[in-house]
Parts: sequence; structure tokens; C-alpha cells
Amino acid sequence: MRFQGKLTNWNDDRGFGFVEPNGGGDHSFVHIKSFQKPSRRPADGDLIIYEQVKDTTGKYKAVNISLVSDKMANRKASPPSRKIGAALAISFCAAVVITVFLKFLPFEILYLYAAASVVTFITYAFDKSAAKNNRWRTSESQLHLLSLVGGWPGAFLAQSKLRHKSRKKEFKQAYWITVVINIGAFGWLLSAHGQQFLETNIGL
Repeated sequence: MRFQGKLTNWNDDRGFGFVEPNGGGDHSFVHIKSFQKPSRRPADGDLIIYEQVKDTTGKYKAVNISLVSDKMANRKASPPSRKIGAALAISFCAAVVITVFLKFLPFEILYLYAAASVVTFITYAFDKSAAKNNRWRTSESQLHLLSLVGGWPGAFLAQSKLRHKSRKKEFKQAYWITVVINIGAFGWLLSAHGQQFLETNIGL
């Protein structure tokens, strides 16, 4: 669950303080390392958005912290790219369904994309949970592999809805490369060579 609160008792030299949640509730410890690439150094009185977890001693700490001012700026700047990505994912999924029902491709292809997207979304969700609770993480190469084998629509949904792996520039660049490769492979399946491959291996 995401909370919003005011940063209090902030010690910038030592990089920590506390957050007082809006509407009351438990105060949480805040450390500078828990901020998600803020545009500036936090300051006492800043409004922040965060998730709350318990540490090994049972005390609350804030993780996945963002400045409210950064969130507002991102909302103004990022919707166009998300809309383009969403349109591409929806169009691709529609193309898969249409080509399958028109019998250009076997139903196995539809099952593959659906299963891959579900598995990819779940993997992103587990990885985000692991990041919050300091557990074993899924490697970025594994996430990209899932996108490459057909799970990229599920990856896009996870990045958009879970806000996971949606800001790291290098990761996003590699992700979109897997999307281009995957779309190219799908187009190849519709070619004469691709149809022959499917007929030989799947029995189209």
C-alpha cells in the first residue's frame, strides 16, 4: 500500500529522518537510500509517497520513496509514452487474436503469448515484492528473456500498473529491443518460411 506523508526531523548530513503519514498513523524511519532517484536532496517538510514495511526489530521503515513534486512532474511528462506503449501492446494482442481466429496461426501461438504475459506479470510482481523486503531478486536478464519469448505485453502492463522497472533508462531500452525482436519474429511467422516452420513443428 502506498502512503503519503510529511518528512520530519530530516538530518541531511546523515541522510535520514522520519515521515508522518497524512491522516495519522505510525511514523516510519526514512533513509536517503530508499528514495527512487529524487530530482534533488530531500528537505524537512517535503511531502513524500512511500511504502511501509517492518524491519527485523519490528519498527516501521519507509521504502520505494518518491517526492510528491517528482511524481507530479512525471505524470505530466510520461503519459504520452505510456499511451503509445499501451496502444502498441493492445494492437499487437488484437493482431495475434485476429490472425489465430482467421487460421493464419495456430491456437498454440495465442496460448503462448497469453501464458508468457501472465507469467511475466507475476514475475515482475514477485520481484517488486522482493525489492521491498530485501529478498532474492529476479535478474534483469531473466525479465528480458520473458519479454523476448512473448511476455512483453505482460511486462508493459507490470511496468505501468506496478510501477516496477519503469524508470531505469538502460532497462527500458533493452526491454524495447526485446519488443522489436518479438514483433519481427511474429511477422516472420506470417511469412511463407514461417508458415512452413509452423506446419513442420506444430502441424498448422
